[in-house]
Amino acid sequence: MHREIILMRHGQPDLATSGKISALEMQRWIEQYECSEVKNQPAPQVSVELAATAKVIVSSTAPRALTSVRALGLQPILVDAVFCEAQLPHGRWALPRLSPFTWAFILRVLWLCGFSGTVESARKAKLRANQAAQRLQSLADEGPVLLLGHGIMNQLIAKQLEAAGWVRQQRNGNSYWSATTYRMRQA
Repeated sequence: MHREIILMRHGQPDLATSGKISALEMQRWIEQYECSEVKNQPAPQVSVELAATAKVIVSSTAPRALTSVRALGLQPILVDAVFCEAQLPHGRWALPRLSPFTWAFILRVLWLCGFSGTVESARKAKLRANQAAQRLQSLADEGPVLLLGHGIMNQLIAKQLEAAGWVRQQRNGNSYWSATTYRMRQA
């Protein structure tokens, strides 16, 4: 018998993305992103079918994850902030003005290099990912687990699962609704 964990990224957030902003203005954009739900579109059929194989449904507390669970027609049995996305810092610079997604990329790279400002550091996020992976592994005793989570945190959790002996079975990218399945053979 196999134990299985599916790490799925939430759907596309319903968030205005037009215009250029400063690193300082990213603070407000990040706050809006954290409160955003997903666009009112059906979940891809492949995601619906994969999610239907899970017995245990888990979600982060972020609205975009919770609305993704609902878009899949499911109900989480566990909703916990331990699964939330690694926070994105913001800068205090008025210039240059870039798109929010360009700033998100730059700030994520800076975060990975040690800049965290007032948010959780990369080191602390990795520790939280370890807690999240342990939680998922214990839930996998009840049946296949689906986590509706986030891009970076799902990657950090995946590294912890692999370190614990879980084997990646399939992966379908890094975009919205993407998923990676891990299995471990029970003795």
